[in-house]
Amino acid sequence: MKKLFTSESVTEGHPDKLCDRISDAVVDEILAVDPNARCAVECCAAYDRLLIMGEVTTSAKVDYEAVARKTIKEIGYTFGSFSYDKCNIQVAVHNQSADIAMGVDSSVENKAGGDKEDLLGAGDQGMMFGYACRETEELMPLPVALSHKLAKRLAEVRQKGILPYLRPDGKTQVTVEYEGKTPVRVDTVVVSAQHDEKVSQSTLKEDIKKHVISVIPSALLDDKTKYFINPTGRFEIGGPEGDSGLTGRKIIVDTYGGRCAHGGGAFSGKDPTKVDRSAAYMARYICKNIVAAGLADEVELQVAYAIGVSRPVSVFIDTYDTGKLDDGKIADIVVKEFDLRPYSIIKTLNLRAPIYSQTAAYGHFGKAGLPWERVDRAADLKKYLK
Repeated sequence: MKKLFTSESVTEGHPDKLCDRISDAVVDEILAVDPNARCAVECCAAYDRLLIMGEVTTSAKVDYEAVARKTIKEIGYTFGSFSYDKCNIQVAVHNQSADIAMGVDSSVENKAGGDKEDLLGAGDQGMMFGYACRETEELMPLPVALSHKLAKRLAEVRQKGILPYLRPDGKTQVTVEYEGKTPVRVDTVVVSAQHDEKVSQSTLKEDIKKHVISVIPSALLDDKTKYFINPTGRFEIGGPEGDSGLTGRKIIVDTYGGRCAHGGGAFSGKDPTKVDRSAAYMARYICKNIVAAGLADEVELQVAYAIGVSRPVSVFIDTYDTGKLDDGKIADIVVKEFDLRPYSIIKTLNLRAPIYSQTAAYGHFGKAGLPWERVDRAADLKKYLK
């Protein structure tokens, strides 16, 4: 049976992604000096102004405005009302709530005599999801992988001067046709690219197809593939001048493109004691190793926490009928083989390092070099297939 599935991505200059990047740049600046800092930093951008807000408890001395202006310049806003050297920046950051800190610093289990892994309780309640499948080399769904590839290429051709008339804002979308569970072709490609006032739409469309859409493997394209390039016409006003931006508003772009469930928690701007971020990274790590080990061809993992409690209150596995073992058995294996307490997650993935700015655009998953993308547990998990 044939079916279509669509995912999208956005460039680093999209107003929401701009806010994500600034939030993560602040986190990295703090963690580089104070690895044990607590951060929950959000940004709001609109027209000619930026608000940096949230809770930070740290010994590091950070010039929030300087970090923001540097990041805005790196992204490419050197023009207009939101230019890095012209925009109005306000900072409203205070210490983390003492009530939240109490639950994180001393978990329920630790108070009852738990071991050192129980030192940290979960920073909030909630559920987090991980996912992996065999559709791409990086074990990600093909639609979101291709959407990210297109969005990243949009930025590259602008930054390298290949298409110098492009500006930082942009969106991409890819619809993939499946036969059963197998992706067979790209049905539709959508690219919306911000540009200057000089370029014609005909030139832009020709250039985008030649220099951007060409990154999609030709074997996936055919004479029936549909292309929509700047379908509404000109796209000169973009970024915060064209639309307001908020940290954490692109949670599906950040994860699996809508392929699996999402707990609703955003990632950017948060230190690793926030399980919204760290447990989602750990869930991806576990799912990727399960697939790499051959226990399943597709897997979704849910973990759930109570605030101030270190151990998850539930662990759920769904292999979409691809598991070589029963889903309940694989869930038992996860609990046995992986320590899901926040302290252990942070230690396992080395999450106190300043690594987060690179995650702010083009997805948090599927990128080589990030600790949660390792498959170093796959060989060990294969023992359960015997």
